[in-house]
Amino acid sequence: MSLTCDVAIVGGGLAGASLAVALAPLGYDIKVIEAVAYKASEQPSYDDRTLALSHSSCRILSGIGLWEKLEADATAIRKIYITELARPGRVVLDSVEMGLAAFGHVVEARRFGAAVTQLLQETVNIGLISPASVSDITIGDTKTVLSLESSRGTDELEARLVVAADGANSFIRRHLQIPTHSRDYGQTAVICNITPEKPHKGQAFECLTNTGPFAVLPHTGNRCGLVWSVASEKAAEILDLDDATFLSCVEKRFGNQLGAFTKAGKRTAYPLKLVRAKEDIRERLVLLGNAAHAIHPIGAQGFNLALRDAAVLAEVLADDDQHDPGESGLLHTYSQWRQQDQRGTIATSDGMTRLFSHPSLLAAGLRTTGLIAHALLPSLRRRSAIKAMGYRGRVPRLALGEPLA
Repeated sequence: MSLTCDVAIVGGGLAGASLAVALAPLGYDIKVIEAVAYKASEQPSYDDRTLALSHSSCRILSGIGLWEKLEADATAIRKIYITELARPGRVVLDSVEMGLAAFGHVVEARRFGAAVTQLLQETVNIGLISPASVSDITIGDTKTVLSLESSRGTDELEARLVVAADGANSFIRRHLQIPTHSRDYGQTAVICNITPEKPHKGQAFECLTNTGPFAVLPHTGNRCGLVWSVASEKAAEILDLDDATFLSCVEKRFGNQLGAFTKAGKRTAYPLKLVRAKEDIRERLVLLGNAAHAIHPIGAQGFNLALRDAAVLAEVLADDDQHDPGESGLLHTYSQWRQQDQRGTIATSDGMTRLFSHPSLLAAGLRTTGLIAHALLPSLRRRSAIKAMGYRGRVPRLALGEPLA
């Protein structure tokens, strides 16, 4: 069976689905190919993780019609406390000091998945092909052909633009032998929801350690999202602890800012690696999200960076009067636009991770000096907060609260 479309998005997780919704108003015929059946309990992108959405990300989601479906279940981040384990210095980022109601919001990934899936299914020019996986890709001058494997056999899909949003282990990136720069941090993030004794009041806490961040994020129902980065060889041990022992360990690491922790949800673990493609475009192809750049969760920038990629790609295509989404000039415009933000965000994430894991006294001194400088200088806090909220380099219209057209 042969199918055709304007834009084929391989990977219907958080990044791919958001891009499909962003592109839909432009009138393209869009197909989303996802290997895991929607609504399947094992759908990997839509689990119990908490997503920390930056200020600019919330604006992007509002502009594409998603935020109105998420806002009721979102929790505002009003204050952020940043410390280093067993070292002096504390930075307090206060949204009031910035003249903002919040730095961003926390949303459960599963809730996000339900909302974006509903939009995908309701939008007439978006077609879902799921469960199906790509087994081959042939790139031509005017179209790209994807071979799709599903329970009914092999189909072909012709598209004028293919977007690979199929994760850090992207089949398309590997199949086309697109080189990557990678670094295994030797760290694993243990993630779950926990319930504190005291109200969190929109406060987020990030304690930076030599094995990555220990972060507690505000969540609905007075729950908190926990991200505990540990040495990878310790992850299984922490996953196997009974709840009472686990909560005791969390309290020992976190302190009593929110009182005792009374309940823990299901724990999951994610190995932490940097994987960045050395090319983000090819003829009639764009790499997006983790397929282009999977980064360390320090500062919670990964999905926010992918959303900004999606917003820029949508804007570039919206401003095109040729209505050819795979035209090489457009893709080069997209790639050049995204370089500053991507490089800056990745450099910050990677640099902080390596700085805080370095055992030398010089590195320790630099870390303490940086924290104290941010604590003392409002201008430095403001500059760092603006970048963390996604306002770095040339900002897409959606992130400024402006319509695409």
